Order: sequence, then structure tokens, then C-alpha cells
Amino acid sequence: MTRSISELRSQRWFASSDIRGFAHRQRTQQMGLRREEFMGKPVIGIINTWSEMSPCHAHLRDRAEAVKRGVWQAGGYPVELPALSVGEVMVKPTTMLYRNFLAMEVEELLRCHPIDGCVLLGGCDKSTPGLLMGAISMNLPAIFCPAGPMSNGQWRGAKTGAGTHTKTYFDKLRRGEITATDWVDLESRMTRSAGTCNTMGTASTMTSIIDAMGLTLTGASSIPAVDSGHPRMASLCGERIVEMVFEDLRPSSMLTRESFLNGLAAYMALGGSTNAAIHLLAMAGRAGIALKLEDMAQMSAKIPVLANLFPSGTYLMEDFHFAGGLPALLKKLSDHLHFDARTVENRTLGEAIAAGECWNDDVIRDLDTPVVPLSQGRTLALLKGNLAPNGAVVKSSAADPKFLKHEGPALVFDDPGTMMRVLDDPDLDITQDTVLVLRNAGPVGAPGMPEWGNLPIPKALLKRGVKDIVRICDGRMSGTHYGTCVLHVSPEAAVGGPLALLRTGDIVALDIEAGRLDMRVAEDELERRRAELAPPRPLYESSFTALYQRHVSQAHEGCDFDFLSGVRNLPEPAIY
Repeated sequence: MTRSISELRSQRWFASSDIRGFAHRQRTQQMGLRREEFMGKPVIGIINTWSEMSPCHAHLRDRAEAVKRGVWQAGGYPVELPALSVGEVMVKPTTMLYRNFLAMEVEELLRCHPIDGCVLLGGCDKSTPGLLMGAISMNLPAIFCPAGPMSNGQWRGAKTGAGTHTKTYFDKLRRGEITATDWVDLESRMTRSAGTCNTMGTASTMTSIIDAMGLTLTGASSIPAVDSGHPRMASLCGERIVEMVFEDLRPSSMLTRESFLNGLAAYMALGGSTNAAIHLLAMAGRAGIALKLEDMAQMSAKIPVLANLFPSGTYLMEDFHFAGGLPALLKKLSDHLHFDARTVENRTLGEAIAAGECWNDDVIRDLDTPVVPLSQGRTLALLKGNLAPNGAVVKSSAADPKFLKHEGPALVFDDPGTMMRVLDDPDLDITQDTVLVLRNAGPVGAPGMPEWGNLPIPKALLKRGVKDIVRICDGRMSGTHYGTCVLHVSPEAAVGGPLALLRTGDIVALDIEAGRLDMRVAEDELERRRAELAPPRPLYESSFTALYQRHVSQAHEGCDFDFLSGVRNLPEPAIY
């Protein structure tokens, strides 16, 4: 299907001969554009999440210029629209609090302006799902241009990955294995360039999933941020979106359950971040496609970790790119993919990856030589039980195998400040059997569900050489982290979930193979505790956070807003 220029929504603004059309053309020329430069051309919105508070996106102002080159080349009129950056590290309490804000902003930027199609510039953890959620809801032709991973890190001859080795070396510092001077030296050497985390953290997990779902140029997800191939890819995005506008190739015409399953297959083979579970549920909800945690668990049971990347493996994203990137990985997953799913290139996934080659079989393993065999752990295991009736997740491939089945006494904390003060006590009475629990870290309770779930190993245990214990939280953890961390406990404690009833000393039973997470407490005792439960913390009374707490769904539903999930057909804005 090929549309004419008169059929494009931007022409409601620019083509009319009335006073409104005059004003739109007049004000566009006010910016120094000749009438011929924008009249009769599709208008392409470049949604840019560049920010000086987001080092992952520090290069996106330049990439927007590359996108514009491609748009002009293809005969379009590009306009850059800034959007909330949601860059990790600096944003508190968590960027997850603002993912839905970004999704709302993207949808409304596209709706209220004369935009025919869009290029989405982002890549840091929540920017990818936020951008896509908004674009899916608005349902204009859209292509995602990933920010790309930062260059490989190295310190004193050893590969270092952002996030993963921050945690590793912090524990070394706490154990006295490196000095404070070493720690200062490390902070200036680990992150060497603009771009997202160079490990298989949430950023590369999400951009790779989006790549597998066909919403990027094939293979774009692993191109390093500062590689010369990256601006060339951005320019191609600009060129391609103009074609997509005339083809009327929208998210609704590409996204199917099969495309989401392709994303799940890539997710599991990558050993990706547990955060992706929440984002995929939210994206599927926006697209009106049924997707559940059970679907993820089923895919995880079939596909082992094949990408030999930190935190599960030993390489970094730059190595993955030069080994063949996502097309090479997907070719090794052929039996688990739906090759007829469509991509933004207006071809099938099978056609898109046909030329993919693997150039290093140690970086991208085969199904029979995985990094982590299924017998030793999975990318995502689903747990249910009387501690998590609606589900909890654990990345068992990153856990110590001896904890895959475990029982031990709980040590429970209601807030991270108290927990950090207690855990730093070198004389803390704790053993490796203890189950460390932090609650009130969920979407409503924290608020925003921060990455508090990779609870630190108590100093008393670190000094005994302990590197992992069972940890439970109704929050999330960074995809760059590792350990036996049970996350996303749903319903969360702050809304009366069973985690609120757990007390220090109660026995917690974890059985990952059986998919169980339980507390060994009698039902009548739990009912007594529920009756005595203190009232929940008061909700925020104003600000965006008040809106968030009142309308956010629980983790097993994707933490989207109840009034935004689902397919919605809203009228175009009136122009008078």
C-alpha cells in the first residue's frame, strides 16, 4: 500500500488555505525554512532523549542530525522533539517511576503535532520501553534508533563491564581486597565513552529484544555508540521512516504475538535482564496482545544462555557486535523463531537475518554449547507460592547453583536505609543460610519500583568469603547485577501482599525447579498477622508521583497505568 502526500495527517496542518493553514506555514517559515523545504513532504518527528544528565545518551544530539540527513535525502521534512531522558544512575528514586511519563509524553508529542512518522532515539534502560509504549499507543509509523553500547572497559589488564564490575569491585573494596585509591582510579576508567552499559544489562537486553521484534534496522542494537557505523545507521533510520510513512507501516501492522515470542527467544538466549519481563508485559498490553509471565517461563525453559556476555559470561557488547551481533544469535535460534514476522524494513524476520554470520562461536554459542546449560539455570524462572501469589522472578542462570533449592530464616527490612546501616555491622549475627528480605520497594511502596533488589552481602559474610545468599525483594535489580535475587514479588507489600506479613526468623523456602516461593507459616498465623497489619504508608498527595501510585499496575501486569493499557482509538486533534 502506497499513500499519497494528501493522505498524510500533517497535511491537515499545512495544506489548507484557511487562516490556520496560513499560520502553520507562516510560523514554519519564521524558523528560516523556505516554503519548498517543507510543503508537500511527510513530516518526520525525531523524538530525542538526549540529556546532559544521561551519559548513555550524550551523543544523541549528533545522532539526531544524522537522522535528519537521511530524512532530507528521502524527501521528508525532519523536526526534532525533545523528550524526557530517563537516564539511569542520576534519576532518583528510579527511572522506572518515569517510564510511563515518557510513554505519555511520546504519545502526546506525536498526537498534538503534525507528525506523519517518527524515529525514536534512546537506549538507556527505561527509555526503550517508554518510547515504544508511546509509539505503539499513537500507532504512527515508527522506527527505533538504539543509542548503542559504550566501548569496552578495561582496568589493569582485565575487562570491566559497567554495573557488573562496579558491584564486583565494591565488594572487593568492602572485603579490603582493593584500596580506596584503587576505587577512585577505577571510576574514571571503567566507562570510556558515550553509550549504554557494555554488559547484557537492561539497556542491551531491551534494544536487542526490540531488534528481534523487528522494530529496528536489523542488527542495529549492538553497534557501538561511538563507532562510525552508528551515525550511518541513524541516517538509514531517517531514510527508512520516510518510506514507512508512504507504506503506512505502523506498529499495529507489525506487532503480533509471534513477534513478541521472537523477542522472548532472543531475551532468553542473551541471558538478559529480569527488568525486561515488566517492560514486555507493558508493551504487549499497549499493543493489545496477550502476554504473561508464564509465556516467558516457558520460553526460558527451552532456550539456554548462548551470549557469553557479562554478567553471565566473560565478554562485552563490543565483542558481541564484532562476533555477528543479533542476526548471528537469531540464526542459531532458528527452530524457536517465527520467521514470517514483519520488520520495519517491510520484510520478514527470516529475510532480515538470512545473511547473518557468526564470527566467534565463543562469544555467541550454539544451542549444544551454551554459556549456562538449562540444567544449571535459566534467564528467567517464574515463582509462585504463599509469598508471591501473582508471581516473582529470578535469574537462576546468575545464581549460585547451591541456592536453587534452599530453606532458611528470614532477615526482614522495611526500608533500604535501615538495611544498609545494619548490614554494615561487621558483627552482625548472620549465616549463609539466612534469607535477606527488603520490602516496600515495589511500584506503589517505594514508589516506582527501584533497583534495590540486588541486596548487598552483609560485611560479616563478605569477610568469610561468602559471595552469594538468597535475597528477596518486591523491587527490581539492575540487569548488570548477579546473584540469587528473587524479584518483582507480586502483589507488593505496600498494597497488602503476603510479603508484608513475613517476619524476621520465619523460614522461607525457595525451590526454583518447582517454581515455588513460600514462607513456612501456618495460615491461621498469617490471618492473625494480617489483622494486625499496620495501615499502609500514605500515598503522595500531589505531583506526578500521586498519579503514578493511584494508577500503576503490579509487576506481573507490567506496571503500566490502568488508563493507558490496551488498544485505544482516540480522535485526531481539532484544528480551528
